[in-house]
Amino acid sequence: MKPLSVIDAGEARDVYLALRDALTGDGPAVLPRQTGGSADVTASVPQNVALVVETSGSTGAPKRVALSADALLASAAASAGAIGGQEPGTARWVLALPTHYIAGANVLVRSIVAETEPVVLRPGHFDPATFCAAADALDSDQRFTSLVPVQLARLLDAALGAVSAGDSRMLTTLRRFDALLIGGQALQPDLRDRALDAGLHIVRTYGSSETGGGCVYDGTPIGTVRARALDSRIELAGPVLAEGYLDASGALDAPLTESAFHTDDGVRWYRTGDLGTVDADGRVRVTGRADNVIISGGEKVSLDAVQAAVRRHPGFGEAVVVPAVSEEWGQVPAVVVAAPAALGLEELRALVQGELGNAAAPGRLLEVERVPLLPSGKPDRVTLAALVASL
Repeated sequence: MKPLSVIDAGEARDVYLALRDALTGDGPAVLPRQTGGSADVTASVPQNVALVVETSGSTGAPKRVALSADALLASAAASAGAIGGQEPGTARWVLALPTHYIAGANVLVRSIVAETEPVVLRPGHFDPATFCAAADALDSDQRFTSLVPVQLARLLDAALGAVSAGDSRMLTTLRRFDALLIGGQALQPDLRDRALDAGLHIVRTYGSSETGGGCVYDGTPIGTVRARALDSRIELAGPVLAEGYLDASGALDAPLTESAFHTDDGVRWYRTGDLGTVDADGRVRVTGRADNVIISGGEKVSLDAVQAAVRRHPGFGEAVVVPAVSEEWGQVPAVVVAAPAALGLEELRALVQGELGNAAAPGRLLEVERVPLLPSGKPDRVTLAALVASL
């Protein structure tokens, strides 16, 4: 076992320096912790662990994921091979995500590998003007950042709004990025098209804490990562995989780890919670979460499919669909959207019903002042489901 250093995730440079030592083996493993996070943190972890991150907890209790230095460095190398930045000192990053999530921690790891330091945004509200000011401070040949879709949308709105007012500086700044990695949640087609039409170099990423972050770029596995679909569940393999999950003592939790990681014909695979397909060329297409399915009137309904259908209608681009109890049907989809809703429940039901069938038609429509988000930018589905249940 080796020591585990718990560091305030809001102190990005402290996390950067500690990670640098952890990756070389000169320092303890690192757990970036959100201010006010759980205090029951073990003092030691397995010897080969360099970083511990918690899963987002967007649909349930978070798990502590243990990543080795080899996995983190393999992830950084695969990313650099896909988007550039392999030459030391040439690539700099803007850190716009919390370091206690894998995407934020990866910005630090990739900066360490590039022998540069990132420009760090202050934690809290994401401000497009502040982000662009940070980007303008990058003094490097190559520029990169990682964002979630809501951040990309805010940047686009601000940049295009400024262009309409005759000021193109913000858009010029965004166009200078060699790649804006967009992940953490599904990137809606209309947002992707807007970004591409604006001349931004976006890369849609897919992965998780268990895979060392994004390991599939624009549908294609990077580096030596492999993908397959078994029983419609996506599985990923490669040197980027985590060691597994830690228990309360800091040791690997064998039952929990074995529920997600398994070896097949000498290859270690991570069984994701996502449904999808992998074609003959290895391209990955995610269709939804395996655990985001309800039984409504005896029929299986994918809430991800309902959400995708709802979001295609104007005014519902940020809507979230969660399960709701129904005395008649057992469960029904419930749509939560920032007020005012562009359509009434009956209109929305008719639109979804025509596309996905009767069982998928939303049973409830809830208007809220603002859809609650996790620090990662993902919708807080646990809170939303509880809010719907309380009505």
